[in-house]
Formats: sequence, structure tokens, C-alpha cells
Amino acid sequence: MATIIVNATHGPEDPERATLAFIVGNVAATADQDAIVLLTIDGAWIGVRGRADAVAHPGMPALRDVMSQFVAAGGRIWACGACTKPRAITQADLVDGATIVTAAQVVELLASGAASLTF
Repeated sequence: MATIIVNATHGPEDPERATLAFIVGNVAATADQDAIVLLTIDGAWIGVRGRADAVAHPGMPALRDVMSQFVAAGGRIWACGACTKPRAITQADLVDGATIVTAAQVVELLASGAASLTF
């Protein structure tokens, strides 16, 4: 099993990129890969409970549905601690299945061979 980290750098301001990160994550999770969507920069906002509810891009499923499917398939949502802190986002603010992580945790996975892709 491979570890695949999909970096979501965009939030509600760019519905297409925010949704694509979770679509790719879903493909990885349903293919029995260790799938992580890493929320960085403005992507941290989509980890906040309720923030993804109104996010949709024409021709794509609603972001909240794709996120729920991702978690149900065993995917993990990691919110960058260096990105959540200046935005005053705490663990209590996050959707189910999301965890605030440190840069060291991400670097450890990348150093051990995790593949990454950024949207």
C-alpha cells in the first residue's frame, strides 16, 4: 500500500481546486491506498465544520459530499498546524475525520516515500 498525500491549498474561494483535492483523495482511498488530504494555506478553511457546505463547482459533486465519502472510505484529513494557528482554527472547529498535524508529521511521511500532489 502506498501513502498518497493530496495537498489542498485552496478553500471556498476556489471551489474547483478544493474539490479536486478530495476527488483524487477518494480515488486513492477507494483503491485501498493510505490517502491523506493535507489542508494548507487557505485550504485550512475547508476543514472547518460548515465551511464546505456551500462549496460546489459546476460539473462536480458538492465538496461536503466528496469530503464525507473520502472519510467513509478510510481517508484522513490533515490540517496544517502552521496554517490553522494564524487563522485561529482549533481542533474543536474541524469536521469529523480531520486532525491538526505538525510539519514534522508531514515531512516524516514524505521522507518515508509518500507521494504527493498539490491543488
